[in-house]
Amino acid sequence: MDTMQILSVAVFLLVIVAIISEKVHRTIAAVAGGVILVILRVLTVDEAVSYIDFSTIGVLIGMMLFVAVVRNSGLFEYVAIKAAKVAKGNPWRIMLLFTILTAMLSAFLDNVTTVLLVGPMAIAITGILGIDPVPFLLAQILASNIGGTATLIGDPPNIMIGSQAGLSFMQFVTNTGPAVVCIMIALSISFYFIFGRKLLVEPEKMAAVMQLDEDKAIKDRPLLIKSVVMIVVVVLGFVFHSSLGVDSCVIALASATIMMLIGKQETEEIILGVEWSTILFFTGLFVVVGGLQQTGIITALGSALVEVTGGNAMLLMLLILWGSALFSSVLDNIPFVATMIPLILAMQADGMDVTALWWALSLGACLGGNGTLIGASANVVLSGISAKHGHPITFMRYLKVGYPMMLLSVVISTVYLLIRFH
Repeated sequence: MDTMQILSVAVFLLVIVAIISEKVHRTIAAVAGGVILVILRVLTVDEAVSYIDFSTIGVLIGMMLFVAVVRNSGLFEYVAIKAAKVAKGNPWRIMLLFTILTAMLSAFLDNVTTVLLVGPMAIAITGILGIDPVPFLLAQILASNIGGTATLIGDPPNIMIGSQAGLSFMQFVTNTGPAVVCIMIALSISFYFIFGRKLLVEPEKMAAVMQLDEDKAIKDRPLLIKSVVMIVVVVLGFVFHSSLGVDSCVIALASATIMMLIGKQETEEIILGVEWSTILFFTGLFVVVGGLQQTGIITALGSALVEVTGGNAMLLMLLILWGSALFSSVLDNIPFVATMIPLILAMQADGMDVTALWWALSLGACLGGNGTLIGASANVVLSGISAKHGHPITFMRYLKVGYPMMLLSVVISTVYLLIRFH
């Protein structure tokens, strides 16, 4: 290894250690890593900028702005109350419907946004029923990470993979979607046997849920109507973006712009609704991984991986699926995916058919986040909300449910991928 290669690896490892230790905020760690690479002249400023995936950044900003406007309509609270009433106040049915609702919302919204919207409603409704909300919240955490796996925009790793590999919204739906449906069925059955049969509630408390008025949850009816129309337009835009020849980030940013114009909300409040620390984290991380690409480390790793597996595509696919799942259960999946993407692209450049590898990476990285309480941002956020309401979710309590469910989902993904690409 030459000096530049050693420096690029050292900076990358320092950034990862800083992120894992949480001694330094992950955004500061990533941005500092990018700046250090430029100072050490591993990358020039122009080279650093060239490694930033602006398509991924655009989709993230666009969807965050869009959701920040829609949130003010009360649409999400309305849907949650409606779901509880459709379930007739039955706790198991409420858990099932909230789980399905979380998975569906996560397919189109950021997972953190989804749990921020649905989590407090679950806590409120379980409070009325007089039961422990933790099983409901555990189901929502798992469903948010599973549902986000199904689409191009459901989870940041998918946005990154779609942008770099040139994969469309419908390609994600048709390739990861079937696996997600199977996993959600398995999750629902498992949760019925783990929690569902123990959820007993007095009839008068179930009747209290039926007294909730979903119309009172609506804060701005004109905005709600505009939101529903725009959500349909956004979904259609993402479905047909590849056939229209329009990048997914253009769809996201255009939708956000239209929603901000017609929503008539306080602009500064909406802009502050964007998680700018996440955006900066992505930007810095792209530069740090760009240092590994620039110095040839990624290409060397790709060659080594192919050599270890003897060039066997199936073995390589399973190695990426399980490796990314186990890694992502304890560490942030975004740095892992950011490192793996150029690796797979290098294999593609050598003439290998890497189609199955993209789906293995997506399923492994997204589903792996369910393994532990720190495996994904949604887990940390919703456990924090639960603790604030007097129902702490301990690391071990989560692990007993989350890790077996994660392993089950990866086993299902393994079977699916072997059948799909055999």
